[in-house]
Amino acid sequence: MAKVLILDRSKSVRNILRERLEYEGFSTEAAEDARTASELCAKIPFDVILSDTACTVPDTGVPFIALSSEASIDSAVRAVRNGARDYLTKPIDMNHLLESIRQTLAAPAPQPAAAAANPPVRRCRRAHPAETEHIIGDSPQIEHVRRLIDKVAPCEARVLITGENGTGKELVARWLHVKSARAGGPFVEVNCAAIPSELIESELFGHERGAFTSAVKQRKGKFEQADGGTLFMDEIGDMSPAAQAKVLRALQENRISRVGGDKEIEVDVRVIAATNKDLKELIRRGEFREDLYHRIGVVVIRVPALREHAGDIPQLVGHFIRTISEEYGTAPKPIDRAALEALQGMPWSGNIRELRNVVERLIVLSGDRITADDVSLYC
Repeated sequence: MAKVLILDRSKSVRNILRERLEYEGFSTEAAEDARTASELCAKIPFDVILSDTACTVPDTGVPFIALSSEASIDSAVRAVRNGARDYLTKPIDMNHLLESIRQTLAAPAPQPAAAAANPPVRRCRRAHPAETEHIIGDSPQIEHVRRLIDKVAPCEARVLITGENGTGKELVARWLHVKSARAGGPFVEVNCAAIPSELIESELFGHERGAFTSAVKQRKGKFEQADGGTLFMDEIGDMSPAAQAKVLRALQENRISRVGGDKEIEVDVRVIAATNKDLKELIRRGEFREDLYHRIGVVVIRVPALREHAGDIPQLVGHFIRTISEEYGTAPKPIDRAALEALQGMPWSGNIRELRNVVERLIVLSGDRITADDVSLYC
């Protein structure tokens, strides 16, 4: 999970960015000034900083993206000369920001000349893990999910994964891919909720040059990118009716057409969809196509909310303590039984994603061990 520091004087901007980035699976912290940002950077190995150009970015070597209220070439040039990887103007286009963050994470970090002779003491965290994380827990609910994955993965049946935000739907999708005959092919993700309705067709099916004003070159969509592998369509319940119709056609005929093009392109893709919404209720309200629902939901896997398998929380906490401590390059902190019991009693509306963020906060802010008082104070 990539760590993002949001440095902005505006509390509302910080809150909006934190909410959206955490929804997208990032771990975030926020600061209103350079001093607070420097203190956080000393404790947490951030992967990228989003910084208001009115603030001074801490000199930590962490790549940063400049956010500015000033839409001028001179301001952009100054930001880039000061080391910014990208320059975005407010109000922030979230899709552009997410793409900029991903490109920044994927780019190799600049290495100073003396780096080889004097390697840094702090361990660098990989932005993309080499292996799929394990599904943690031995409760009956989690064992049921594992059994379904083992049964469904080897076949070509389309799968609909349901569950609340933060329950681990993407992880289930990844294991369906890893255990399938398509494991050697690409696993391509698209978050249907994060893409404006007017762009979703281009994102899924690609576009030809000149298809619309900003289409300066031909672009392959997610279906083509996933050819021979798996396409994971997250939050499919947020897709527009027009896009639903095109997806249905693609699933029926295994063919797509790019936006602005007439050529039909054959694709060999297994679609796995996920949603946190009640699609049957959306169908009743006329907001989701029933025929598409039956196409994507040959098999339905429901991922339980964390409160439904709270008995797995100690095991999850232990896993997160080990992995987070490894990322920080520190020894794992012990945690008291009373602290675990306190965590088990919490409602966890954000599910496993929220639990991981809480464990990370406890590691950063607690003393030599994590106590029940720490849970009460910081959660």
